[in-house]
Amino acid sequence: MIGRSILVIAVAALAGVQVVRNAAVRQFAETDPQLAARAWSTHPASEMWLGLTQIGLSARNRSPVTNDTLGLVWNAARKAPLAPEPFLVRGVQAQVAGDRSTAEQAFVAAKARDGRSIPARYFLAEQFFRSGDAPRGLREIAVLAKTVPNGVANLAPFVGAYAKDPRNRPQLQALFRSDPMLEEAALTTLASDPNNADLIRGLATPSAKTPAWAGTLVRSLVAAGQYEAARRVWAETAHVAPAGQGAIFDAGFADSDAPPPFNWALTSSTVGIAERQPGGRLHVLFYGQEDGALASQLLLLKPGHYRLAMRIAGDPARTAALSWKLTCADSKAVLADVPLSQAQRFAAGVPIEVPVNCAAQTLELLGSAPEVAEQVDVTISRLALAEQPHG
Repeated sequence: MIGRSILVIAVAALAGVQVVRNAAVRQFAETDPQLAARAWSTHPASEMWLGLTQIGLSARNRSPVTNDTLGLVWNAARKAPLAPEPFLVRGVQAQVAGDRSTAEQAFVAAKARDGRSIPARYFLAEQFFRSGDAPRGLREIAVLAKTVPNGVANLAPFVGAYAKDPRNRPQLQALFRSDPMLEEAALTTLASDPNNADLIRGLATPSAKTPAWAGTLVRSLVAAGQYEAARRVWAETAHVAPAGQGAIFDAGFADSDAPPPFNWALTSSTVGIAERQPGGRLHVLFYGQEDGALASQLLLLKPGHYRLAMRIAGDPARTAALSWKLTCADSKAVLADVPLSQAQRFAAGVPIEVPVNCAAQTLELLGSAPEVAEQVDVTISRLALAEQPHG
């Protein structure tokens, strides 16, 4: 009886040790295969991830994979026939050897063994793209985008690169219709390059709202000095008509929907507050504690003579801290810099000349902090910038 009890205790203890070792291996196999191998060197997970780690190191060092390393992977495969990793290794080997058929079969087998395997789907998508099977590749990407942490953001560059081939446009448009988040991420990735403007406009799904990629593309075009193209994209995506020749967009301060830079960028910060008011007015409260822009807009004035006019309501003694400044966007040459305290000049219209080498201009309402901080409260109305006949 005592002997039987000792046997039961020994078996239970052995089972407990196996459970602990198995748990240790499963916990550390992927993150620390060396530690997992010390806990249970012959466990298939230990062998698998130790082999995969060594394969990764060989790839990084541009050295061939040793037979001993491959032996670890194949030995693990025999012990765990349902594991997808050995088929991934086989698929990559076949890819390197130029055997596309075997590579695809191996990746399909890996996915069949674990439908949640991210590497299996990724390599399979890549293989489909390599073989020209775009629909199947995009289906795998669509699944990955939904299952991988931050999948949409991580896969967007991959889809973006694929989008540059015009032959892939129909498949991509179908994918984008089924996954708007992936569309936004992929097109936003492409939008960082101004040369992709036509590509993006051809791929984008029509929308009544301004898409997230539009701001990125407009900024890219502006940074590249492609101002006309930037304003065209801005107007199309914001669904507005741009200001006419020599005009300010939303001079009546009524359109808060169209985004900058070709509409007003109004401040609400430690510098102060600029806000639209009914009746075509802009109310500005400058705190007087730090310098900064309270309102700004990018203009595309053609070379010529202009007159900037407005009405200003506020304490004239304090409005000297605020000024309208017009600057060439490229050269930063100042075309006009007039304090609001000179209200009579604005009533008559301040003359401005735009030279031929000034393709775009920045109009800003700037606050300049005095030595002793003092708030400025002012309202601007009847703002106009009109071109004047020469002479």
